[in-house]
Amino acid sequence: MFAKETYMQRRALLKKNIGSGVLLFLGNDECGLNYEDNTFRYRQDSTFLYYFGLSCAGLSAIIDIDEDKAIIFGDELSIDAIVWMGSQPTLRDKCERVGVANLMPSAEIVSYLHKCVQKGKAIHYLPPYRPEHKLKLMDWLGIPPARQEGSVPFIRAVIAQRNYKSEEEIVEIEKACDVTADMHITAMKVLRPGMYEYEVVAEMNRVAEANNCQLSFATIATINGQTLHNHYHGNLVKPGDLFLIDAGAEVESGYAGDMSSTVPADKKFTTRQREVYEIQNAMHLESVKALRPGIPYMEVYELSARVMVEGMKALGLMKGNAEDAVREGAHALFYPHGLGHMMGLDVHDMENLGEIWVGYNGQPKSTQFGRKSQRLAIPLEPGFVHTVEPGIYFIPELIDMWKAEKKFADFINYDVVETYKDFGGIRNEEDYLITETGARRLGKKIPLTPEEVEALR
Repeated sequence: MFAKETYMQRRALLKKNIGSGVLLFLGNDECGLNYEDNTFRYRQDSTFLYYFGLSCAGLSAIIDIDEDKAIIFGDELSIDAIVWMGSQPTLRDKCERVGVANLMPSAEIVSYLHKCVQKGKAIHYLPPYRPEHKLKLMDWLGIPPARQEGSVPFIRAVIAQRNYKSEEEIVEIEKACDVTADMHITAMKVLRPGMYEYEVVAEMNRVAEANNCQLSFATIATINGQTLHNHYHGNLVKPGDLFLIDAGAEVESGYAGDMSSTVPADKKFTTRQREVYEIQNAMHLESVKALRPGIPYMEVYELSARVMVEGMKALGLMKGNAEDAVREGAHALFYPHGLGHMMGLDVHDMENLGEIWVGYNGQPKSTQFGRKSQRLAIPLEPGFVHTVEPGIYFIPELIDMWKAEKKFADFINYDVVETYKDFGGIRNEEDYLITETGARRLGKKIPLTPEEVEALR
């Protein structure tokens, strides 16, 4: 946890920005994996962590702006719980450590909220993403799940704070990025034909655990990199395979790292692998050069796509004017996702609050395939932390569908594309902080160019 003054200042600014009413914070509960007492790894709600700092199950909180007080609702451990969980500070002691003097039993939140409603106070809450949150909002406030959209002023006020990372937050994110880099470097060193994917994953997990870290998301480590979110790790790595890794560490404070790398199973890239890899590398490097305050991140995405089209034209895979191809969406056959997303306490920071608010400032998103997956579009500002992760993929089912439809035939040479259907995918990813004058990579450098990758093999 940070110093209690940090949490007090965060709550004070939130109250000032919203002005009146009651702010409801739903902490996360334990969740059974296959029965109640065998739980998933516990993770507190990130907004609760940001304002209250307590990673304990069974808590809720209220900031009553009109009464100028914060209250945490929760229960002290019973003797039965202490027998199983051991001695620990009291909940009251924990509350005092984050500057909250008011602690009430968990059951009393219902009557408190009902009294606020009777007084005509507005109850602000954030969009729920867990079933227990939806049930609580229905039980406590009588709001059916279909109408639990959340308070827009509350959403926007939280984003207005969490989007801008403080120096102490950046220190934590960089710790996570350092461990994340070590995970990737270790995987690059150990990968060999004849291994199973899960053996590489085990080595990455070892690095995380040895640094007292959890995973910030489910690891992608696969010879089938054309599948964007591939969490299966049972394949045998064969000579000639490309191995795509997307993995990150989460430090004890909850802050995340997120990096990707693509490695040949052999010691060297094949000629064809290297040709495509260098295009993806150019996409990445040109995007990084463009990072600066004021540039809309959608423009950087479009730049990365144009770089890809020009590279694919040189290989005979695409044709025509690159700007036209990107505007029409032809590039998305090979580049069907966005360039990056915000990162912090969530690996996709505040995604539960809605990309339209976090990454678009309330403006509508594109519905175009590929472009619609760009999570961050607004102008970059100092304090933003985000990923840079362009990719190139050959997805057989998508190729077959577009070819049958003769889609973008003015831009795509399908006869050449057919010869790449067994290629797989390439993605490399780094994490960047926007500064007053440009951008700074966070964490240790992981190999990026073909030469750097091969030198580690």
